[in-house]
Amino acid sequence: MKATRLLALLLLLQTRQRVSTTELAERLEVSRRTVLRDVEALSAAGVPVYAERGRHGGIVLLPGARLNASHLEPPEMEALSIAGLDRAQLAQLGLDGSRDMADRKIAARRAATGTGPSLADLVVVDNAGWLAPQRDTASVADLALDLLNRPRLWVRYRSSGDDRASSLVVDPYGLAAKSGRWYLVADDEQRPRLFSLERLDSYETLSEPARLRSGHDLRSVWAGLVRRTETPGRVAVRARLREDRLDLAGRILGSRLEDVEPPEDGWCAVRIVYPDIESVRQLLQFGDHLEVLTPADARRRIAELASDLVRRHTPTT
Repeated sequence: MKATRLLALLLLLQTRQRVSTTELAERLEVSRRTVLRDVEALSAAGVPVYAERGRHGGIVLLPGARLNASHLEPPEMEALSIAGLDRAQLAQLGLDGSRDMADRKIAARRAATGTGPSLADLVVVDNAGWLAPQRDTASVADLALDLLNRPRLWVRYRSSGDDRASSLVVDPYGLAAKSGRWYLVADDEQRPRLFSLERLDSYETLSEPARLRSGHDLRSVWAGLVRRTETPGRVAVRARLREDRLDLAGRILGSRLEDVEPPEDGWCAVRIVYPDIESVRQLLQFGDHLEVLTPADARRRIAELASDLVRRHTPTT
């Protein structure tokens, strides 16, 4: 742990040459006394670093002293290889500290070469949905480590809409992070399936290896599951939507919103696809901003659902 801290201290100094003891203590999450002891240890080892007293003092690394930061440790390479994850997701995998160290090495390298700001200074990644609450899930880090050995898994999983979890044996390909949620990608009796970690009650690794389908890996199976989930359904709904609700419809309906005609008198004709008639209940959230036109079954189902809402919400006398 101390060696990692000393390296982090050197990288910070290589970036800026002079940093106050207080700032170093805050960045390294230690006391100022610990920072001074670390500086003494580095100086004793021959590193040209020293503490400078006074109003403008601090910890100083002599100009020209450069640390070779071209090599990344295996955990740091892991953190960068999955750089699409945000800070919270890296923390769930136990890689946030490694990512911090990798970032420091990159910053030190950039400072040494005199390059300007990078895209990383201009882009922030946050994969959580808006207003999404923090959900309790199985330990992502533990599960990821267990999956490195490619075992079969015994899981207790509660499917959407079920009150109780059921047990089954699956053959996992790996983990996927989408829209702030984690999924286990696995075969259930040789059929690809997604298991939300939010509904994974428990799991155990089995002694036998996973029986993965030949020619398939995590990326190919994930791509197939995405296509299956996002492929337009069989029911094409024609509707009128208020023009000022188009952006909202795009966020809610996603790829189901297939066609939008130019607005006329404040309304747009739209085409929305669903796998079945019952799915049109999603459109109730648009209230009086949307009117279903065809097919007749979809219009009738919206009317039934709206009538039921009126009945339930009519004040009793």
